[in-house]
Amino acid sequence: MSGSTYHRRVGAARPSHLMYTAGVGSLVDLPNFSVLVKGLEAWSHSGLTDYVIDEPRLRTAVNRRLQLYGNTQVTELRTAPWLRGNDSDPKGWHAQGVGVPVTPFPQWLRCTGCNLLAPIDSEAFTLLNTNARTPHEARFVHSECGRTRRKPLAVTARFTLVCTNGHLDEFPYAHFVHHGQQCTKNPRPLLRMTDHGGNLAANVTLQCVACQAKRNIRDAMGERGARELPRCRGRHPHLAAFAPDGCDEQATLMIAGASNQWFPLTMSTLALPPAPDSGIDKLLDDRWNELQHITTPEVYTALSNMPGQAYLKEYDRDALLAAIQARLNGGTSDEQPTETVPDLLGPEWEVLAGTRLPTPTDDFTLEEADVADPTAELFGSVRQVQRLREVRAQIGFTRLDAPDPDNPEIARPVRLWRSSQNWVPASEVRGEGIFLRVRDDVINPWVERMQKSAVMQAHREAYTRFRTNRRSGRLSADADFDTMAGWPGERYLALHSLSHALIRTIALECGYSSASLAERIYAGDDEHPRTGILLYTAVPDSEGTLGGLVALAESTHFDRIVRRALKDAARCSSDPLCSERLPRSPADYLHGAACHACLFVSETTCERGNRFLDRRFIVPLGDDADEVLTPQVLRP
Repeated sequence: MSGSTYHRRVGAARPSHLMYTAGVGSLVDLPNFSVLVKGLEAWSHSGLTDYVIDEPRLRTAVNRRLQLYGNTQVTELRTAPWLRGNDSDPKGWHAQGVGVPVTPFPQWLRCTGCNLLAPIDSEAFTLLNTNARTPHEARFVHSECGRTRRKPLAVTARFTLVCTNGHLDEFPYAHFVHHGQQCTKNPRPLLRMTDHGGNLAANVTLQCVACQAKRNIRDAMGERGARELPRCRGRHPHLAAFAPDGCDEQATLMIAGASNQWFPLTMSTLALPPAPDSGIDKLLDDRWNELQHITTPEVYTALSNMPGQAYLKEYDRDALLAAIQARLNGGTSDEQPTETVPDLLGPEWEVLAGTRLPTPTDDFTLEEADVADPTAELFGSVRQVQRLREVRAQIGFTRLDAPDPDNPEIARPVRLWRSSQNWVPASEVRGEGIFLRVRDDVINPWVERMQKSAVMQAHREAYTRFRTNRRSGRLSADADFDTMAGWPGERYLALHSLSHALIRTIALECGYSSASLAERIYAGDDEHPRTGILLYTAVPDSEGTLGGLVALAESTHFDRIVRRALKDAARCSSDPLCSERLPRSPADYLHGAACHACLFVSETTCERGNRFLDRRFIVPLGDDADEVLTPQVLRP
């Protein structure tokens, strides 16, 4: 990372870290102070090459999602600007200018020697960072401190103001200490911040050096803080701007670096070739940006012989050229989609579950694995994904309220740019995986039984309470509000619970930690039911291709994995509390018999935040066997 004001490197971050933990608009804790990642107009890829990630299907989905927010369309997915270690001297002028632009934030610092509290522009503090090879040593010091001979370290004052509209601002220290009035002795007074220990926030005293006014930070908390603090100013520091129409929300005191200060809005997809048995129209819907330039047989021949484009040979050349020309003459295209909500899982399901295996590419290779009895009683097919590539893109972020795919109206997204940009940040990881398809004749009768089940009804009612409670107090009443919108369905709960049970067992044998694994559930809906689970690696360091995961798909290992997963799921150290749990009113949590001791996995692994889980759907926990999906022969 590099500071746009000081033009010095102050730290480093991994590409995946910039996507999910510290992207645009977030605070990054460096060893000695914190910085804020600036908006996309401040980023520069000048002089760099190979920073564009080509994934037409994700780019199409990003544009469709941005249309919902009224944003301009993008034409590129770009990685963060960076140089390889051997590409340039880190002390060179060019290398010094390459990086993600950041600015110190919060810009109030506290001297660790004398407790002086002042903003950076007060010139009381100096930035020291003389070694380009050790950017993590960057620090601010108080040069004029009279308490010690050495220049003491100045650390970030840890309080900020945040609101649900996504605004972030400095804490108004002088305004707060003087109860909203001006200091009687100095219009820009210096302050002192004294931490008395104990509770992290409630034992901090602020005092004006000029008039000796004193106040404890606890007065800014809770209901009293809502009365004492000024209203939100509508500030977006990552854009160096304020909301043009102001902000009508009350600002909330928050510790800098709190986990709910920044939530990324991301989208991800697998770079898969089109399904061999899919139609040409579906092919053009998914990859129009890529295929719209194939207007002659010569272009078709040239592209079909390129690496990663061999799938074109699966389609008749003349028919494909005719379909492309028809769209160019007035048909629909990627720029004017007929759908508003992108479906990224549908094309993946068609490839992974297709009757014909796609042509292997550098990004994707799929092989069929044998399914031996009795595992074949549950899974119709097991396939080894020898090679895959996942591309992720960030399209915005929220504060205080986490984005929820089932409740998109709750969290208010914040843009990544102040002026229109034609790109969004992205990253890619390579890995391997196992694709499992549950037999239709097993899951379909189970779904019919569950539609009348009292247990599933309890899950539906909890989902209704969850949506109602999240909406309460944030949005005005809406007569058209559908409390069941986004309900994943009975099929999803069974597949998701089975996926977590397998992940916890696979992580013990595959050579990857559980946090390095990820899941994609293909449950579909009532109109287009699907029954697939993809368990794969998403590790940016080793590219997730050790081979330990796909090896477990072989029949000699897989039967043992499934049996052990179900056996472990049948027992929990929290039983009987866990086995008897159901989300009864007034509770609105979205899991039944599941907890950290049996089904929960890390946040980087689960695609739904450990929601929609229940062990009783995959193993018997009581007398009612109708609730169990797995065949009797596999039950522990």
